[in-house]
Amino acid sequence: MMRIGLFLLTNLAVLLLASVTLKLLGFDSFMAANGVDLNLQALLVFCAVFGMSGSLVSLFLSKWMARRATGTRVIEQPRTREEQWLVRTVTELARDAGIGTPEIGIFPSPASNAFATGWNRNAALVAVSDGLLARFRPEEARAVLAHEIGHVANGDMVTLALIQGVVNTFVMFFARVIGHTVDRVVFKTERGHGIGFYLTTIVAEIVLGVLASMIVMWFSRRREFRADAAGAHLGGRNAMIAALERLKAEQDLPKQMPETLTAFGISGDLKQGLMALLRTHPPLDERIAALRNGA
Repeated sequence: MMRIGLFLLTNLAVLLLASVTLKLLGFDSFMAANGVDLNLQALLVFCAVFGMSGSLVSLFLSKWMARRATGTRVIEQPRTREEQWLVRTVTELARDAGIGTPEIGIFPSPASNAFATGWNRNAALVAVSDGLLARFRPEEARAVLAHEIGHVANGDMVTLALIQGVVNTFVMFFARVIGHTVDRVVFKTERGHGIGFYLTTIVAEIVLGVLASMIVMWFSRRREFRADAAGAHLGGRNAMIAALERLKAEQDLPKQMPETLTAFGISGDLKQGLMALLRTHPPLDERIAALRNGA
């Protein structure tokens, strides 16, 4: 799973652009001047519209952003035996999973990784690093590709977009409620919104956004287990376990994949302690154990 990081980055950029645009247009001031700054129902609808919009725009841009960020080259016509194998394997896996054949690509990276993304399960993008193709045995590489096809077949990107949209909505909503309260109580602004509202809202959006990201990351970790199960079903349980064990052995290799994309790759990070709540992937040991236990 390698797409969440990029999805979140795009989503944040859209929300920030929307927020700045509304401020420049004086929307918040217009609401306050007309006495509707405390109309919680109107505020919730407003936040829902922009929260869901940011999430959906991120979803529709996911393939384009992934190609640009990773330097993925989509295979239009296989030119080598390796590319022929890759196209044939992904096509077979997609057929077995009951989805349309995705775009297939290779991106330059010495690290072993792969990702799948796209707004439609029948029009996705699956890409693999040249490092993985060079070092993994064919059955292991096939299991990794099956894992990514599992993400597509499970509709993880659409589900993520819905979750992120809800999270965006409440982050924007509560940040503005907090900003309004601080502006009225601490800065004593009687009408409209003063600097206290804008500063507090920005800080609250950052803090609440980090907390909300823990929900999204929890979802990401849960979906990894499902994608592993799909990879085991499509590519073979032993092959999926072998692929994860090889990834574990390579964790010390330099990672050239952008940090924003690691969430939708086959391997993740190893954050510990409180930061583990923001980890995109479960530990590889847990994933291997789940497969061995038949989960």
